[in-house]
Amino acid sequence: MNSRWLSTGLILACLVGTPVAAHAAASQSAPAPAQAAPPEGDETLRPLPSVPGRDPGDHQLLVMLRLPATHFRPDASYGGRYIDDSGRGSRRRRAEELARQHGLTLVDDWPMPVLGLDCYVMRYPDNDNAERIIAKLARDPQVEWAQPVASFEGMATQPARAAADSPQPPGSDALYPVQPAARYWHVAELHRQTTGRDIKIAVIDSGIDGSHPDLLGQLAVNTNFVDNAAPPPENHGTAVAGIIAARAGHGGIVGVAPQARLMGLRACWQQPDLATRCNSFTLSKALNYAILNGAQVINLSLAGPPDRLLDKLLDVALERGIGVVGAVDAKAAGPAFPASHRGVLAVASQPSAGRLAAAPAAAAAPSGDPPLLAPGNDIPTTAPGGRWSFVSGSSYAAAHVSGMLALMAQLQPGATPAQLRRLLQPGDALNTVNIDACATISRLLRHCSCSCTAAGLTQRGVGP
Repeated sequence: MNSRWLSTGLILACLVGTPVAAHAAASQSAPAPAQAAPPEGDETLRPLPSVPGRDPGDHQLLVMLRLPATHFRPDASYGGRYIDDSGRGSRRRRAEELARQHGLTLVDDWPMPVLGLDCYVMRYPDNDNAERIIAKLARDPQVEWAQPVASFEGMATQPARAAADSPQPPGSDALYPVQPAARYWHVAELHRQTTGRDIKIAVIDSGIDGSHPDLLGQLAVNTNFVDNAAPPPENHGTAVAGIIAARAGHGGIVGVAPQARLMGLRACWQQPDLATRCNSFTLSKALNYAILNGAQVINLSLAGPPDRLLDKLLDVALERGIGVVGAVDAKAAGPAFPASHRGVLAVASQPSAGRLAAAPAAAAAPSGDPPLLAPGNDIPTTAPGGRWSFVSGSSYAAAHVSGMLALMAQLQPGATPAQLRRLLQPGDALNTVNIDACATISRLLRHCSCSCTAAGLTQRGVGP
């Protein structure tokens, strides 16, 4: 047996079942993650009213009303603040009257200044029909458009398996040898040239455990667009964050971009069965925030139906040069959000060893580009409570690519999403959708052929 794998197995055998230790001390070694500025006045986050057993978006519509340009000025410290509070109140009263006219109940609202719109959540009676109401609202001159509240889910394919329970001594990353990012991407060697330093990555997902030893100090922002509570530590978001930006030398794994700055934007929630769910409204609020607050990469490890509001927000993000990464839903029979959106880097999991790659036909972008393939099977990563677990799914493949974009953005600031795509999959390799991290970084360093080893990378200047 290979001696490296034997030693790794012994390390894991020692880790599993070991009582949690030193976690409290580690949590004091870095400041708590910053919270986004709280909403003001009537912009307080209101949880969507729910009935036990009912989806939060059930019997609800999103109604878009054009935002009067003379009544607002967005404040960058918070995605939805208006200086003219009386104008905001007046618009809400107008929405309440509109709801009454159509037999609806106003549930919540959120300004979308990047689209010049106010977004209102309205509930319709159980015995009514969404299509009929939407058609009626479309004839109202006040309404830009109306749409159902769609549901989305995280792209994890199986329950996580425990990997380890106890942080290891400083300087140890016990799980690094079994990380696909170590075996195939050689990230420790790539980090000699680029670490994603200060690149802002918006992780729009479920709650992230910012007190995890591998994630201490990695969250520049940690805020909640689902309800008023502090973001809770949840499995999916914590796993995605660790793959992207776990810091080295703190007991577990090494993130692809360990010096990136994460924006933890909770727009999804963990269900009792541990599945991850989101909806159009929560996702739109988080996207709006990410765009207004300087995200350079947006990670969307989720999938669902095409959505007009979310598609328009992605258009704005891409126009502003933000790299958007979306997970592919391998079971989708047709176009899906976000992977099918033009300009989004759609990512599927690399097949397991011995299996041929078969990218889902529905995942192809409108441009005809096939989805990129990245590690997404049996990935060791961070889990709530100072633990680690093995996870699988395109959610985690997408996280690898978001980290890769941060490495590239540090070397080539200002590169457009289309340019980054071409670097990840150059024209002379169109039949290969697997990402060669060494070759990609070598192209940015401009000195080494695609057959070089990552350990030999030496920077000779980065061209435009």
